[in-house]
Amino acid sequence: MPASTPSPAPPAPTSPADPDAEGTTDSALTASAGPDDTRSATEGKPAAQGDAGGTAGPTTERPAPQGDTEHSDDAGDAVDAGDADDTGDAGGTRSTTAASPAAQDPAGEVVAAETSGAPRGRGAGARLARLRAWRERYPRAARVVWWATTVLSVVLLYLALLLPVPLTGFEPRMLLRLPGEAVVVAAVLTALPRRPRVVVAALGGAGLAALTVVNLLDMGFGSYLGRGFNLVLDWELLDDARSYLADSLGGTTTALLTAGVLVLVVALFAGMAAAMVRVGTVLGRDAQASTRVTLVAGTVWITCSVLTVQLAGQPLTVHRAAGALNAQTDRVRDTLRDEAAFGKEARADRFGNTPAAQLVPDLRGKDVVFTFIESYGRSAIEDPVMAPGVDRTLASSTAALEKAGYRAKSGWLTSATYGGSSWLGHSTTLSGLWIDNQQRYRTVMASDHLSLTKAFRKTGAWDTVGVMPGVQKGWPEQKYYGLDKVYNAFQLGYQGPKFSWSTMPDQYALEAYQRMVHGKQRDKPLMSEIILTSSHQPWAPIPKMVGWDELGDGSVFGPIEKAGRRAGDVIADTTASREEYGKSIQYSVTALTQWLERYGTDDTVLVFLGDHQPISRVSGTHASRDVPISIVAKDPKVLDRIADWCWTDGLRPAHGAPVWKMSAFRDRFLLAYGSTPHPSGG
Repeated sequence: MPASTPSPAPPAPTSPADPDAEGTTDSALTASAGPDDTRSATEGKPAAQGDAGGTAGPTTERPAPQGDTEHSDDAGDAVDAGDADDTGDAGGTRSTTAASPAAQDPAGEVVAAETSGAPRGRGAGARLARLRAWRERYPRAARVVWWATTVLSVVLLYLALLLPVPLTGFEPRMLLRLPGEAVVVAAVLTALPRRPRVVVAALGGAGLAALTVVNLLDMGFGSYLGRGFNLVLDWELLDDARSYLADSLGGTTTALLTAGVLVLVVALFAGMAAAMVRVGTVLGRDAQASTRVTLVAGTVWITCSVLTVQLAGQPLTVHRAAGALNAQTDRVRDTLRDEAAFGKEARADRFGNTPAAQLVPDLRGKDVVFTFIESYGRSAIEDPVMAPGVDRTLASSTAALEKAGYRAKSGWLTSATYGGSSWLGHSTTLSGLWIDNQQRYRTVMASDHLSLTKAFRKTGAWDTVGVMPGVQKGWPEQKYYGLDKVYNAFQLGYQGPKFSWSTMPDQYALEAYQRMVHGKQRDKPLMSEIILTSSHQPWAPIPKMVGWDELGDGSVFGPIEKAGRRAGDVIADTTASREEYGKSIQYSVTALTQWLERYGTDDTVLVFLGDHQPISRVSGTHASRDVPISIVAKDPKVLDRIADWCWTDGLRPAHGAPVWKMSAFRDRFLLAYGSTPHPSGG
C-alpha cells in the first residue's frame, strides 16, 4: 500500500518585517488610528502558544487604510521602527498577545479592555508599547493630548512665520495675517513620502528656529539700537548686553536670566522641529484632503495678495520669514562688500599729511576739553515729557556761564548710532568717518587716520589726557586717539557706590579730573577727552549734586544711591524711564557747567555733545538721530571763528539750527581753527 502523502500544514501568520508595510500588525493598527478611532489592536481569542522555533500565534487583521499609513501619536514614525525591532524570535517574527474583546461605553466609544499590565522593559519598543497601552485605556485623554499638541504646533509655527514684528508700537492685529510660507511648507510636507517628510520636517523646523532666534535679536536691536541685527558683526555685542544687565540688575539675576535664555533657545529648537514633524504627520494622514486644502489656501493667498486685501487696517497676506531671510542675506553680503570699500575710505585723509605747525594754530595756548554726555539727544530738548526740565537746566546754566564770562553756541549733529554703542558716536565725531558698525570701528582703530584728539598731540603743543570712568578693562583705543594718559574707572580714586551701569557720578569724575590733571601746573596747555556716564540707561538710581568741597573719595554718595530708585523698577517702565532719563541729563549738564564755572579759566574751551539718542522706548519710534553740540569759551575769538556755522547762541540749539552728519565735525573744526588740508592716501 503506497505511503500516504501528508497534507501540508497551513503556514503560521507572521508580522511584516518591513516597518513601512501598510498595517496588518498590531502596531500598525494602533499607530494608524486617528484621535477619533483609538481602539484595541488585538481582538477576540487568546494567541496560540508559539513553538520552539518562535512561530507566532494567529493575529487579527483588518484592511489597511487607503494612502500612506500615518501615526496619530507623538511618537510619530518611530512607532513602526520600534515595532519592527521588537521581534519575537530569532526568525524575525513577532508574537502578539491578544487582549480580551474591546467593549463599548454607553456613548458608543471604543474602550480597550483592561490588560494584565503594560509591557515591561526599558527599550524604545517597550516605551512605545506602554504609550499605546495608555492610549487604549484612556481614549478621551489621548484625544485631548492629540488635539492640544497639534494646535500648539500650528500656533508655534504660525507665530514664527510672522516674525519679525516691531517691539515698540506692537499691536495684536499685526498677527492677523496669512503667511505665504505656511502654504509652501504645507505643500512640500504633503507631497513627500513618510520617511523623507519626517527628515525634511525636522530639518525645516530647526532652520525655522534658527531664523526665529535671529528675528528676535533683530527686533531687540531695532528697539534699542535703531538698526537690525548683523549676523557677521553683532554677536560680540551680546556679551556687552550681558555686562550691562549685570551692572544694572546684579550678577545673580543676570546669571539666572542668561541660563533661562539658553534653556529657551534649546527648547525652541526642539519644539520647532517637533511641531513641524507633528504638522507633517497630520497632513500626511490624508494626502488627498491635505492637497485640496493647500490648493485652496494658496489660491486665497495669491488672490488676496494681488487685490491687496486688508484686515484690521493691515495687509492680510505677508511673507515675513522669506523677507527676513532675504534681509539677512543682503546684510551679510553688504557687510562683506563694505569691508574693502571702507578700508580704502579710511586710508584717504584730508589732513593726513598736514604738518604739525599747520594743525589748529588758532587754538594754541588754550585748554581744550572734548566732553561726551551719554545718551544726550534731541529728544531731551524737544520731547514734551523730558524737555521742560532739561530746557530749564540749559537756560539756567547758560545764564550762570554768561555771568562767569562765558558764551556758547550750539547746533545739531546726526549721530552714527542710536540707543547704544556709544563708542561708534565717539569715533565718528573724532575721526571724521561714518562709523556705524563694529567692522568699521575695528578698521579705523587699526588705521593711521588722523583723529581730532591726535591732531593736538601731533602738534607737540599740548599734553593729551583721557578721563574714562566707563572703561573697566584694557583700552587699546588709547593709541588711535593719541592720548598720553588715560584714567579709567579704577584710577580716579572713587570709593563710593556704583549707580547702576555708571561706575561713579559725573560730578566726582570731573572733580577727580580737576584734582589729578586740570588743576596741576603744566608746561603745556591741556587737550582732554572726557566721557560722562551718569545719563547711561537704565537711569536709576540717579546721583544728586553735592557741595564740591564735600566730594572727598565719593563715599558721600552712599546714602544718595540707597535712596534712589532701583533699576528694576525703571528699566521696563516707559513712563518712568522717560522721566528719569530727563533728570539724568539735567544732572550731567549741571555737573559739567558748574565745573566750568568753578574751575574754568580765560583759556578754557569746552566742546560738549551727546553721543546718541536714548533708546526708542524713551525717544519714540520715529525719533531722529540728532544730538546737540555746544562750544563754550571766554575768549570771543574762539566763537568768532565759527560765526559762519550759524549756530544758536546759548546751550540750547534752536529747532531749526543747522544739522550736520557727525562725521563732518572733525574737518569743519580743524578748518575753523586754522588747519591746512594736506591729503594722504586715496
